[in-house]
Amino acid sequence: MNKIKNQPIRQLLALAIATFLLHTAATAQTTYTGNSVDLVVSGTSTLHDWDMKSAKANCTAVFTLNAANQLTALTALNFSTPVNSLKSDHTAMDNNAYKALKTDKNPAITYTMNTASVTPADAGTGASAGAATVKVTGHLTIAGAGRDEEIVATVKPNADNSITVTGSKKISMKDFNMQPPTFMLGTIKTGNDIVLKFTMILKRS
Repeated sequence: MNKIKNQPIRQLLALAIATFLLHTAATAQTTYTGNSVDLVVSGTSTLHDWDMKSAKANCTAVFTLNAANQLTALTALNFSTPVNSLKSDHTAMDNNAYKALKTDKNPAITYTMNTASVTPADAGTGASAGAATVKVTGHLTIAGAGRDEEIVATVKPNADNSITVTGSKKISMKDFNMQPPTFMLGTIKTGNDIVLKFTMILKRS
């Protein structure tokens, strides 16, 4: 008699456990990595605007996605790029930039996440469909100087289980104790503000 009475309870418990396990599996944290980037550092000078580009980077991020392959959380992020991978069309400019970045003692630009918040994906159509907005606060280190910076990025899960991350960040060189480089014996001076634009494709590790 007790077995008959307890059977519905057991069935409910089994259903609850199965639902919990399915939900946990569908929203599990997953590590993604990438070792290439489309990074552009842009600035100004008294002569013309300039760009330095890099394709080298190392990034590890831990994302949580739901059963619909939508991003729901970012719980860890570490990014670095070697300074000497940044190249422009002018070797002299590169060398002066490396001096300003103090590359001999600080060979990499790094960013380590502290906290992050996710705005759910746009349900519309077009290139932004399915892309979430992620606001990250983390520690950015350039030329050996570090400070907390907020970066806003667009994060889009792809059908092949990769994730595309795009964003930009405007920074002041003087905030990182950098002296804006000059050229041609000081006759050409660069502006203090630079913009970092990036696109990365991360894959499940």
